[in-house]
Amino acid sequence: MSDYAPELEAAARIAREAAVLVRGYHGKRMVIESKAGGEPVTEADRAASALIVDRLHAAFPKDVILSEEIPDSGARLGKRRVWMVDPIDGTSDFILGEVGFVVMIGLAVEGRPMVGAVAHPLSEKVYGGIVGVGAWVEEADGVRAPLRTSTIDAPPGIRLVASKTHRTSRIDKIKRALQIQDEINVGSVGLKIGLVSRAERDLYVYTGGRTKIWDTCGPEAILLGAGGRMTDVDGEPLIYDRQDLYNRRGIVASNGPLHPFVIKTLAPLVDHTD
Repeated sequence: MSDYAPELEAAARIAREAAVLVRGYHGKRMVIESKAGGEPVTEADRAASALIVDRLHAAFPKDVILSEEIPDSGARLGKRRVWMVDPIDGTSDFILGEVGFVVMIGLAVEGRPMVGAVAHPLSEKVYGGIVGVGAWVEEADGVRAPLRTSTIDAPPGIRLVASKTHRTSRIDKIKRALQIQDEINVGSVGLKIGLVSRAERDLYVYTGGRTKIWDTCGPEAILLGAGGRMTDVDGEPLIYDRQDLYNRRGIVASNGPLHPFVIKTLAPLVDHTD
C-alpha cells in the first residue's frame, strides 16, 4: 500500500500557501456574511477555498473535493478518495482578530481519514500526518519535528483542551468524572487536535453535534499518525462517507492510552448530545 507521502507533501504545501493568503486578511476590514444556520463566512474563507480547491484539482485531477465553502453535490458518495477542506476553521476567532484559527485539508480513503495537513497562519506552523505512518509539525523555516502523543491512561493529571465558543456546562460534569483540574480553551478543532498530537494536552471532548466532517478529517489523520485516537462520544468511529455532513455524536480525541477510560466514564453522561 502507498504510504501517501506525495499526498501529504502536496496537502502541506497547499495548506501553507493558503495560510499565507489568510494571514493577509487577518485584522483587516472584510466583507462578512452569514451562511445557513447563522455561521459567519468571510471573503478570506472563499479566497482560501478557491486556492485550495484549484491546487488539489491540479495535483489530483481524479479525486473528489468537498469544501465547506462549496455546496455538497453528493458527488463524493461512493468515491474511494475524497479531499475534505475547511479553508478557515475557527472563523469566529479570525473575524475577531484572535489567534485560534487554522487552514485544514484532509484526505479520506474508502471512508476513513488517511492524510491530514493543518496550517496555523499566525505561528506559521504546519501539522502533517499519515495514518499508520507518523506525524510531524513543521516550523516556518521548514524544520520538522515528529509528533507523539502522551502516555497517561487514567487520572490524576489529565490535561483537557475544550471548546472556546461552544463550551457547555456538561464539560464541568465530565471534568469532575475524569478528575480533571487542568483545562484550556481553544477556538479551532485543528488547533485542539494539534495540542493533543504534540502531547501538550491529553484529551479533547466535545459532546455537541455542530462539527462537520471537514472539521475532523485532516486532524484525525494527524492525531492517528501521532499515536492518538478519535471517536464519537460512544467510542464509535466518525463516519466520512455518508450523506450527513455532521458528526452528530460529538468528538473524543485522546492520546490513545486514555481512550477506553474516557469512553467508559462518559457513557452515563452523554445519553443525548448538546
